[in-house]
Amino acid sequence: MVIRVGTYNVRSMYDDNAALARVIRAMAPDVLCVQEAPRLMGWRRKRARLARAAGLRVVAGRRWGGVAVLAGPGTRAVHAEGHLLRPFAGLERRGVAIAVVERGGVAVTVASVHLDLLAAARLCHAVEIMDLAQAAARRFGAPLVLAGDVNEPPGGPTWNYLTRTLADCYPLAPRGDGLTFTARRPGKRLDVVFAAPGLAVRSCGGVDAVAADLEAATDHLPVLAELVPAPPGGAPPAG
Repeated sequence: MVIRVGTYNVRSMYDDNAALARVIRAMAPDVLCVQEAPRLMGWRRKRARLARAAGLRVVAGRRWGGVAVLAGPGTRAVHAEGHLLRPFAGLERRGVAIAVVERGGVAVTVASVHLDLLAAARLCHAVEIMDLAQAAARRFGAPLVLAGDVNEPPGGPTWNYLTRTLADCYPLAPRGDGLTFTARRPGKRLDVVFAAPGLAVRSCGGVDAVAADLEAATDHLPVLAELVPAPPGGAPPAG
């Protein structure tokens, strides 16, 4: 059974929301990790509106931190939790949204993350997130998928920390060039799906959506990974 996990920074829905919904529909994710979800007035209504327009529903995510997990038809939410992360003076407050979901007998723990622009805060929060997300994964016996905007290119300290335990899905079965920022002129790979050894990667990369919609929807490009249960012994992490 394939489970399709996507990640998308939606820039607080400040851009073309109709195009954004069309891109997400083209992704057809079973689970979608969202970053820069609306946080200000009417935030619940705005998130729910986007989910409905894309054929999904919101299953995890608090107001502050701007991260959420959405689920598609046929994906059952088993558990949800949200946490604010350690504050850093003068920096945006960060959080993590965690959901345990099940589809076709395959259960995964999904964590939506948006890490900081400051390297020290980024690494500190990555350690904190892994502690929280792995605890949920152990509790439910569901391998971890961590997805989001890490604000760091491959090879950085936070990226290297995460790939000690999780596989960077894109190099294992790449689709497209992997670049995600900016949407109009992609030059960096900041948005990523990481998966635990209990999952194998069928494919990972860009989305077959209308180019004009991808440019109009937000300033990031989405990433979609197709994951399946790994064979006995699991798959080693990349990096």
